Order: sequence, then C-alpha cells, then structure tokens
Amino acid sequence: MTAIREAYNEWSATYDSVKNATRDLEKQACGSVLGAMDFNRVLELGSGTGKNTSWLAERSHQVVSVDLSPEMQAIAREKVTANNVEFRIADINETWHAGSDFDLVTCSLVLEHVSNLDHIFQDASRVLVPGGMLYICELHPFKQYSGSKARFETSAGEKIVECFDHHVSDFSTAAKAAGFSIESLLEWFDDDDRRNVPRLLSILFKKA
Repeated sequence: MTAIREAYNEWSATYDSVKNATRDLEKQACGSVLGAMDFNRVLELGSGTGKNTSWLAERSHQVVSVDLSPEMQAIAREKVTANNVEFRIADINETWHAGSDFDLVTCSLVLEHVSNLDHIFQDASRVLVPGGMLYICELHPFKQYSGSKARFETSAGEKIVECFDHHVSDFSTAAKAAGFSIESLLEWFDDDDRRNVPRLLSILFKKA
C-alpha cells in the first residue's frame, strides 16, 4: 500500500479543487442512502479530505475517521470542526484497531484499492453491533471494465493509482460469508442519465 499512500499524499494538493465527478456523485449517494438514518458510533474508512465526515458527525454521537494518507487527512482535520470526530491513520488491509460497537461502517471509493474483500467484510462484521450497517460506494464494475481508475494530473503528467477490479458478485459473496444481508443496491449515473454506463455502485449491508 506504500505506492497508494504516496499517490494520495501527492493528490491531496488538488483533490478538493479539481473537477471530480466520481467524488461529487459519491457524496450525493452517501446522503441519499444514509440520509434518513441516525447512528451512535460510525467508523469511516477511506475518509480522505473529509468529504463525508462532517455530514456523518451531524448524524451520530461519534465518528472514527480513518485514512491511509497523512496528507489527505491533514486537510480533513482542517475542514472538520465537529468535536465528536476522532482521526486515525491506518491501513485497512491490516487488522483494524479502531474499537468496536459501531452501528455503521462506511467505505467510500476505497475498496478499489483493496485486493482482499473478505478481510474487509470480516473485520466490518467484527466491529459492528448486531443489526449494524455497512455502506459501500465504489466505482461501478462497468466503469472498471472500460479501464476507469483513480487518476489525477501532476506536473509530470497523469498518475494512475493502483486499483483492483471487483465484480458485483465479489461484494455479495464476501458479504454473505461475513454474515451480512443486502438492504439496498443502487447504481448512480452522471446527471441521472440512465442511458449511460453507471458511474458508481452503492450497497447497504446489514449484519445479522
């Protein structure tokens, strides 16, 4: 994950300022899927520059916000003023040490950088209370099949971040093995135009 960490450290300088349809649509998806719910403790994975952090903090008593990149998180720390947010730097590919008794875990545009989905779902199940929710929103597999990946411009040219393709069945199979059921599965389109390939896939899982 060192190369991914370094890429996001570099991307942090422009991440919030450049046009990014994937980033903006995911924020919309998160608000739509989770907007009617309130939570006690939230574990936010791949929080980046805090795109969803303040919004989650308004709907919960505590948010533990985790990211791999210190530079991305430094921006989030400046932006997020809520006093119920705890920031941590961690690699979610390793065993999670963020605590337990969460009733929501979120993964937003982070699982494309994770090869082993089983570990993610198993650890999510371990830290969630019974009936807890796992929200994921990722680049749609159809977009991945066409070659779309996380990428950004640098002074030396375009940089592509290491990504792994995940099929819809990869998510559902890993979820079932970890004791989750699917509450909702939605596809998100640019400008809500369903004639085009969907940009994002969101799935809300519930722990048994």
